[in-house]
Amino acid sequence: MEMKHLAGDKRSTDNGNQHEARRPHIPRRSFLQLGAAAAAGVGLEALGAPVPGGTKGSSPNVVFIITDQQHFDTISAAGCSHIRTPGMDRLVRRGTRFRNSYSTNPVCSPARSSMFTGRPTSETGVYKNGLGIRSTVPNLGQWLRQETNYETIYAGKWHVPRGFTHFIPGFRVIQTGIGGQGNVGDTNTSLACEAYLRNRDRSRPFFMVASFLQPHDICEWLRLNCRKMPGLPYPELASELPPLPGNFTFDEREPMAVASRRSGNEGVANEWAEWQWQYYIWSYYRHVEMVDAEVDRVLQALEDNGCSKDTLVVFTADHGEGTAHHQTTRKNNLYDEAARVPLMVSWPGHVPENHCDTSHVVSGLDIVPTICDYVGCEAPPNVRGASLRPLLEGKPDASHSFCVSEVSNNTGRMVRTAGFKYITYRDDPTEQLFDMNSDPGETRNLAGDAQFAETLAEHKRLLREWELQLDVAPNVPAPDTWRG
Repeated sequence: MEMKHLAGDKRSTDNGNQHEARRPHIPRRSFLQLGAAAAAGVGLEALGAPVPGGTKGSSPNVVFIITDQQHFDTISAAGCSHIRTPGMDRLVRRGTRFRNSYSTNPVCSPARSSMFTGRPTSETGVYKNGLGIRSTVPNLGQWLRQETNYETIYAGKWHVPRGFTHFIPGFRVIQTGIGGQGNVGDTNTSLACEAYLRNRDRSRPFFMVASFLQPHDICEWLRLNCRKMPGLPYPELASELPPLPGNFTFDEREPMAVASRRSGNEGVANEWAEWQWQYYIWSYYRHVEMVDAEVDRVLQALEDNGCSKDTLVVFTADHGEGTAHHQTTRKNNLYDEAARVPLMVSWPGHVPENHCDTSHVVSGLDIVPTICDYVGCEAPPNVRGASLRPLLEGKPDASHSFCVSEVSNNTGRMVRTAGFKYITYRDDPTEQLFDMNSDPGETRNLAGDAQFAETLAEHKRLLREWELQLDVAPNVPAPDTWRG
């Protein structure tokens, strides 16, 4: 099976897309020798075969950890005082975190398609949940198998598309998740990663994905607790409930797509008392703590198996969670609570420790070029992000001055610069502009303020120029909408 994956394999997905793992550029005679060598447990170097990148000792192992629906401000060591996250705290202390990191699309499948391709969701074709990545766009596992000697391993949620997680192009799947709930499947994911680290082939570097479902289980909690409660179910928690966020109120000059999502959240906004919002936040923090235990297991396994000093760890989430900010729950809007995500990078001795980058704007598009940079290969063609390595090594880099996110079936877009955020929705005259330095809670819409007319025009220009470069996938609705 492993050699079949290396040589390339093609399967159909549930939306008709074809995925193909591309073949390494190895002559046929050498390929036959490699097949025999693999059966005998002999590495590439022993045959004198050229290794295109990622040779042992020259590049780090890579562990890519993904959580699902994690609000950016839910890590104890990063300042959240209402939560205990010893696993994620390790990464804060041992690495660099990016304060202004954004999802390319605050919905599960779309965001994941970008994290594994370096392409925006209008290019991957995954503009909503449940779709597969466009067949002409390689995912990171496929690319690393073609360009390097890395073993590519996957454990946990895939979701690009739903189902078929027993086969992910470019990866050897060691665990697929169970039942679509993190409280059931996440422990199996971390245990599978731990087992792999104990038993792996040490002649090759590895790229391992640990993709967890929590704290996404908050969606089930919301379904079970969406109506007004007569009182706090556990009165003893009254003194432990976290306060409401400072931007619990909001500027009502919103695009209709945002306002309608709030009123449609199963009656939540209309029926909850303030204490019930607080109880929801408290419960969400407990979901984050659940996944932190699994993250900690993976990090401890790296330590126990002597890998930690030779391993680059990248940690992020696909999107955020409303957590009562702007009186929202869940995701699928472009306020920071849904669109902003934690991002941390750690590699002892190579990445600054206990450091927070607050100057640059980064996104899920940057993950593929960053990992390719560290493993020693070129990024795939047409990636729209840029490697974070220059920033992590303290070098000048102008690549991360703004980012763009998409949302709601390709109907909404956001431009985030160092100082401002601009949001617009198709066929909606209401635009939003926020000063992210003086108003980080996005409570004062400046789009109609003449004082900020030039700032608004500049962000619209950035968006227009960004859109003109896009190779929009054929299946994306209204592909010319943003051509202006």
